[in-house]
This record gives sequence, structure tokens and C-alpha cells, in this order.
Amino acid sequence: MSHDFAALTANAHEDWTLFAVRFHDKPGASELRRQLLQAHLEWVAAHQDVVRVAGSLRESPDATPVGALWVMRAPDKAAVEALIATDPFTTGGLRAGWDIFYWSKALPQPVSF
Repeated sequence: MSHDFAALTANAHEDWTLFAVRFHDKPGASELRRQLLQAHLEWVAAHQDVVRVAGSLRESPDATPVGALWVMRAPDKAAVEALIATDPFTTGGLRAGWDIFYWSKALPQPVSF
């Protein structure tokens, strides 16, 4: 099967762009994370039209999360920043920072787990 990878990764036909966001939590903030978790999960669920994939990152399966990885669909980077600013993990002071990258999905099949 042959694919036009340039067309697949450009999203040129869409009014949105894909972004990968890598969040960094403040060190030693596991109690703060626990306190904010329910509000954060409700917030993510309410924004799943933009936050398409979200989950915490850990050094081992049973370790405390050190941050998170999201894939977002938004019109531009400013929209991503504006939405992140309203997340309870951000407003509550858990996040030490984040990196926003433009992301191109390389293969055409839908993603599901």
C-alpha cells in the first residue's frame, strides 16, 4: 500500500493543527497532584474535543507521575496555550512548565487503544 505521506502529515485540508504537549510537574508535588486530580480529570473530559489523547508520564508503572503527554487538535499554538492556562493542574500550581510541539501523524489509520 502506498501513501502520500506529505499530504497525510500536512493537515492542509483541515482548519486545525495537531500539537504534542509534554508537561513537567514540579518536583515533590505528589500531594498537590492528588488534591487537584479529580478537578483536572473532569476538566480534561470537558475538553476532549481539543485534548484528543492525554495521560501522565512515569519512570515506572508504580511511580508518581513526573508530568504528562497530550496530543491536542487546535487552530494554532496560541489556542493551545490559552487552554492549558485553564487546566486545574496549571491554575493550581502543579505544572513547572511544558513544551508545545507541532505534531504530524505519519500513518493514516485511526488511533485507538
